[in-house]
Amino acid sequence: MIQSIRQIGKALSRTWENLTEGWRELLARSGNALTHFTRHNSDRHETETPAPGYPSWSLLAGEVVDKGNEIVARIELPGIGKEDCEIIIDGNMLRIRGEKRADREFIGGAYYVMERAYGSFERAVPLPRYVDSSKAEASFHNGVLTVHLPKLPESEPQRITVH
Repeated sequence: MIQSIRQIGKALSRTWENLTEGWRELLARSGNALTHFTRHNSDRHETETPAPGYPSWSLLAGEVVDKGNEIVARIELPGIGKEDCEIIIDGNMLRIRGEKRADREFIGGAYYVMERAYGSFERAVPLPRYVDSSKAEASFHNGVLTVHLPKLPESEPQRITVH
């Protein structure tokens, strides 16, 4: 009896370690992709009340690649149309703002699974270098926003003589 309790304890301990390791990896790999969505009254019918547990956080996963003469950023925007997003380059930060609208066909009823967040959002993606925003180009295909950002030429360090 005591032996089986110890075995159960060890099994629970291993399970807890695996679970915490999984959460650590999820946070480390996608912490920046975790995006807050803010709902507005216009997102729902006047008579509708928001469902309890309605998600306000979602992942907008992305990648940033240095291609030599340009930085290419790809951000997954599922359920968001290109007309519903705005791109802003602020220094070495790429900001994507937009809104994910709820599909009116499915509003109301009894949800059994609700994992999708709706509303306004902003995702900030740090860039490894400063880019020439005047030459940036963006495209949207299959729910993925791709932004090509030409790099600014690196300036040589300047020595200044003190007089």
